This record gives sequence, structure tokens and C-alpha cells, in this order.
Amino acid sequence: MFFLKKEKESAFHHELRKTRESFFYKIKNLFLRKSKIEKNVIDHIEDLLLSADIGTKTTIKIINNLEKRIQKEKYRTTQDLYDFLKKEIENLFIDIKNESLEKKIKYHKKPYVIMIVGVNGVGKTTTIGKLSFFLKKKGFNLIIGASDTFREAAVDQLEIWANKAQVSLIKQHMHADPASVAYDTLQSAKSRKKDVVLIDTAGRLQNRIGLMEELAKISRVMKKIIPESPHEIMLVLDASTGQNAFEQVKKFTHFVKISSIVLTKIEGTAKGGVVIGIMDQFKIPIQYLGTGEKIQDLKEFDGKKFINSFFENNES
Repeated sequence: MFFLKKEKESAFHHELRKTRESFFYKIKNLFLRKSKIEKNVIDHIEDLLLSADIGTKTTIKIINNLEKRIQKEKYRTTQDLYDFLKKEIENLFIDIKNESLEKKIKYHKKPYVIMIVGVNGVGKTTTIGKLSFFLKKKGFNLIIGASDTFREAAVDQLEIWANKAQVSLIKQHMHADPASVAYDTLQSAKSRKKDVVLIDTAGRLQNRIGLMEELAKISRVMKKIIPESPHEIMLVLDASTGQNAFEQVKKFTHFVKISSIVLTKIEGTAKGGVVIGIMDQFKIPIQYLGTGEKIQDLKEFDGKKFINSFFENNES
């Protein structure tokens, strides 16, 4: 059958191993037991989609379309069902514009200012270090602003990553005004003709009003130096939190316009389906995947390759 064919390993093969074991092989085993479509097969697929943390709304959409397609096109076998399921998930990605960050930086007036947001513990500081290293390898000259002055040791941790990436860091003392740090960073970026500015921010989402006011103040102050900044607001999420990641997107999009998402810790979770649900429900492009602890462990997201890996089989 189709899933016994050896396929070439994709770029996401290793990173999606746990998700694939949880989702693909369960789908495979379900279809191995059935040669014709039965009513309860759809119910089993629904359960498997939910178990992959694709989310209730997106799962219902996929299942409804699956049932309509079966009725309309008279699908007969599980091969047909499998092919449609993959196609239906691919369709969720079609209308989401996902221009590469490299391209946006290249064709925009410099410096290009990116504000990084996300709750504590999702890997925000690590992501800034990885992103700095990634963009520097692409030939861009960067500077980082340590505007998370609230969390103890946040500046020290960011400085370690900045040194690893060999990127300049602007910092002040703990509990300094975050907007002041951002102001100094943009001034330095302009005078030193930097291509990209990364601004770290606090992640204490439990104090939503305070955080909203702080992010708004940082934006206002940066506009005094570069009126159109920030050009991008990038949200960092932890894939292993599953449905909690959905809630974080909802909360942040209430008070800032999220441009793109970085999903971290994808390699260590069976909840990789959260990618599908987030893109479907919020229409926000996922720009990068954090795939490990090393500074080079950041990959550009490709929806088609992701889906292929989500469904691929690597048995001989």
C-alpha cells in the first residue's frame, strides 16, 4: 500500500519524529485494518487529529470537508481518504502569505526593526540568539536591544547568546525603562548603519495590562527614531504546550499586531499539529521552527515540506 513506500527524508524528518509517530503511524495502522471507508473510520481520524493538537475548530473543518468530498466524489478506499486528508490540510496553508524575513529585510529601508514577544519560558531569548546567528550568516549586520529588564538574569542570558552569535548588544541595568533601552538601540543602529534590530521584550503575560502598556510605550519611543518601526512583531511559542499556544496567540493578538511566529521545541513534542491549527485559525505565517538547543538549530518554515513530512513514511 501507499504508506509502505520508502520516501526521501525531508528537512523536517527528524524534527517531526515524535509527531509523526503519534499521528502518521496511527493513521497508517488505522488504514491497514480497513480497505473500504466505514463510518467509524472518520470518527477515528477526528480523534487522531485532535490528539495531534491540531485544535477543535480546525479538526471540525477538516472532518466536515472530508465527509463532503466523500459524498460528492464517491471516494471508495482508504487510499482515496488518505490522499484527500493530506490535500485538505495542505489547503489550510494556501492563502497564507509567508514572505521570507530575509527578503523583507533586503528590500526594506534599513534598519529593519523586529520586536520579539512571547511569554517567559517559551525560548524567546534563545530564539533571539539563533535568529541573530541565522541572519548574520545571510550577510546582515545586526544589533540586539535587551528591553526585557524585568526578569532576573534576562539581560545576562541575552548577552551570552549575543556573544555566541558575535552580534552587538545594547543593555542597561535591571529594572531600567525598557523603552529607553529600545531608544538607545535604534539610535545606535542608525549611527552604526545596522541592517537589522532585534528588540527583546518582557514576557509576563499574567499582567496583561502592564505588558500591553509597556509594548505600546516601546513602540511609541522607537517611532521617534524610526517612524515606521517596529516593522515586524514576531511571537515566540513553545510547540510542546499544545493548546496553550493557541491561547497565547489569542492574548497577544488582542493588543499587538503579530506579523509572524517562531515555534520552538518542535523536535521534542508529539504536538506538532499545533502548527496546522494556528495557521488555520489565525492566518499568521510561521516564519521559523526552533529545532534544538544549538545556535544553528533554527529552520525556515516551509508549509509544503512540513505537510509532506507530517505524512511521510520512512520505513523500508
